[in-house]
Amino acid sequence: MTTGAQTPSYTTRPRRSRLGRYLPLGLAAWLVLEIWLLTLVAGAAGGMTVFLLLVAGLVAGSVVVKRAGRRAFRSLNEAIQRGGSPERGGGNGLMMLGGLLLMIPGLVSDVLGLLLLLPPVQKTVSRLVERAVDRGLRAAAPGTLGNAFQQARMHRPDGKVVQGEVIRHDGPERGDEPSGERPPLTR
Repeated sequence: MTTGAQTPSYTTRPRRSRLGRYLPLGLAAWLVLEIWLLTLVAGAAGGMTVFLLLVAGLVAGSVVVKRAGRRAFRSLNEAIQRGGSPERGGGNGLMMLGGLLLMIPGLVSDVLGLLLLLPPVQKTVSRLVERAVDRGLRAAAPGTLGNAFQQARMHRPDGKVVQGEVIRHDGPERGDEPSGERPPLTR
């Protein structure tokens, strides 16, 4: 349903978050660091050693991800059979993240992946993430999820953005009188 309001002729660019601004720079710095470390190790120990390290990381990461996935699936099945919800905790998720970091080629990602496989590190990281999520939800207005979801927008062919909302109509409008008869179907 439209209100007939004119859309402004100017378009405002949404302000990027700090994460959106610095994430590409951080990824580029991480890639440069990974390549630099791999060349240092290749110079000291040889190219075959680097290749074997990368293959070992890939194999170990895939084993960890497979094992964590099985544990998560088993936990979910047991919870469904009990009629409850799965136990709270990010152990399986952090193990999967550790396995994925092991699978990514590079020495820094391998070290981070191995650290995430240690139970004390998992407990610390899960506590930090839980606190951050709680803080974010408390800072949001009551009844909302903060910035977790953005309002849906429709783009017109000319590039303008039209914001809208869905209005649900559950009953008869004013002037409509409910009657027991339905209008005939026409083809």
